[in-house]
Amino acid sequence: MTQKDFSISIIRTLREHGHQSYLVGGCVRDLLLGRDPADYDVTTDATPKEVMRIFPQTYAVGAQFGVVLIPLPKTSSGSSQENKPVISSEAETSQSEVSAQSRDLASSNSKANAVEVATFRSDIGYSDGRHPDQVRFSKSPQEDVQRRDFTINGLLLDPISNQVLDYVGGRRDLDAKIIRTIGDPAQRFAEDKLRMLRAVRFAARFNYAIEPETLSAIQQLAPQIHQVSRERVRDELTKMLTEGHARPAFLLLAQSGLLKEVLPEIEKMKGVEQPPQFHPEGDVFIHTLLLLEKLPHPCPPTLAWGALLHDVGKPPTFRVAPDRIRFDGHVEVGVKMAEEICRRLRFSNDDTEQILALVNNHMRFASVQQMKDSTFKKFVRMPRFDEHLALHRIDCLSSHGDLTLYDFTREKIAAMPPDSVRPAPLLTGADLIAAGYTPGPRFKEILTAVEDAQLENRLHTSQEAMDFVRTNFLMQ
Repeated sequence: MTQKDFSISIIRTLREHGHQSYLVGGCVRDLLLGRDPADYDVTTDATPKEVMRIFPQTYAVGAQFGVVLIPLPKTSSGSSQENKPVISSEAETSQSEVSAQSRDLASSNSKANAVEVATFRSDIGYSDGRHPDQVRFSKSPQEDVQRRDFTINGLLLDPISNQVLDYVGGRRDLDAKIIRTIGDPAQRFAEDKLRMLRAVRFAARFNYAIEPETLSAIQQLAPQIHQVSRERVRDELTKMLTEGHARPAFLLLAQSGLLKEVLPEIEKMKGVEQPPQFHPEGDVFIHTLLLLEKLPHPCPPTLAWGALLHDVGKPPTFRVAPDRIRFDGHVEVGVKMAEEICRRLRFSNDDTEQILALVNNHMRFASVQQMKDSTFKKFVRMPRFDEHLALHRIDCLSSHGDLTLYDFTREKIAAMPPDSVRPAPLLTGADLIAAGYTPGPRFKEILTAVEDAQLENRLHTSQEAMDFVRTNFLMQ
């Protein structure tokens, strides 16, 4: 059963039990735009306890806010995840135990494998800038939608009659291609500061304009984005970078004043000139925007962030030399800056390592034609080298347009047998010990020299490798 079919079956079941129920939010917006929704949400006047009584296989990820998840039923092929133990409103379970169970269940189920069911409600107070201080359940869908973020996300759909309920002017704004908050924008953003970034992302994704009063509120409140957790900011920025509309998103971030708050290092790229013979496109900010425009879709998040940060070290290293504009050491400086950004936004260690590798190696393509075979092979066998190659390609296309080095790299890789790039080692440390060499720091030097000679096709057998060692490295 698809998530759409399952959400409709939930609505039918709730109505059979005497409750109002509709599709709500982004799925309604996307259906009206002719897009395939990523997921489906249901809203109802049934309380969380009533929902969990009707659907015993549920888990309460936010019951205190009126939100319950209902997992898709397991199919005969086992493609959907198996339903988890019941968290029933009638079970004799403490609130802490319920919360622990909910966290466990939520971690093992994704939104794609469940339908979110939210009770009609109104929210009172947002002292932490994210969660309501008090929730009052309601019987009115019209009251419920008033708490939501944007008019285009405040539409309700009766999937049985195909009737759209629009209490906030969402259809009008869809037709006009406008992002507008529901009600007072300052109040909506005060409730959850992340909504400012979401406004930018939706405007970029749909190629909509942000309504002037809404944009003005973002510009005034942009410094308050720091109240949002860094993980949530990172995830929102990653969506902007990978959804296929990164350039307009970052232009809007700059226009709204959010860019200098969340990524001041990118804001400082503006107006930093580059040598026209290599960068006829313009300054560092323009060059970076052009890269973002050329990111593939879908795009690995690490590649997207690598593209965004590859020249982050240029503004602090800018200087005008007698011959031309120079950015001495911008790669090394950029790696340190990118590391600070990744730490600040709390990237995983694996993602940080790859992003830093992209920044650190993006200039190495300039010397691929002069590299020894051993150097070249070690270069192209870096983890996820396809991202390095993709970054080099869009870097070239966003500046001088010359793909000579990109084509050379691809052709040379294609001409090399895979086992010549990652051959089995001819010697190990144990072999050196057996030959009489004393273990120590020299082993790394010796084995590296053997590997380089092997990669350059100068050594083919273990005996040749041992002869090479005895000739070039005296025993100590």
